[in-house]
Amino acid sequence: MDKIDQVKQLVSEINRLHRDFSGDYFETGVIEKINLSRTIQHIPVAHIYQYRLTLHESINDYLMTADIEIKYFYRVKTRESIDDKIARFSTREDQYPVNNWLNDIFGARIILTAGEIKSIMDLLDDWQDALSLKNWYLRDKEGYRGLHVYFKNKSNFYFPWELQIWDIEDIQRNIENHEKFKRNFM
Repeated sequence: MDKIDQVKQLVSEINRLHRDFSGDYFETGVIEKINLSRTIQHIPVAHIYQYRLTLHESINDYLMTADIEIKYFYRVKTRESIDDKIARFSTREDQYPVNNWLNDIFGARIILTAGEIKSIMDLLDDWQDALSLKNWYLRDKEGYRGLHVYFKNKSNFYFPWELQIWDIEDIQRNIENHEKFKRNFM
């Protein structure tokens, strides 16, 4: 299996895991389903915290079933990072739906070459439809560069997940950028 096929497999598996976890979490009737296409004023913070905690405690159970052949890294966003993001977005004059900016409580990352990333970008529109992805974009801002792919399985009740695809040449600069701009809460 070549690298592009491995990335497609990873994207497919993350999407499946997102669907399975979200279904197990939100579709049992135990957890109240809240429409995340509303602004933060309409989403109880406790709902976000409970999701994050459950995900943090159980994500490895789901990942162990994944058919993934490519090296990847993942994390579950910390409560402090969620609080920081809520503080930044709740004070904005133009309010956005929660599922547009709190879209990375689970995040995975892979490292590829520039050529491999270009090949992936050429395929992502087709993958978006075939794999039911939310969206994707290339971020190149303030010294950070990465391809971001989002999973939500067409439900406004499921918190989206994120896959970042970094160029091997951008690793150090992206790490420094995250330390500078994404960790203000520390």
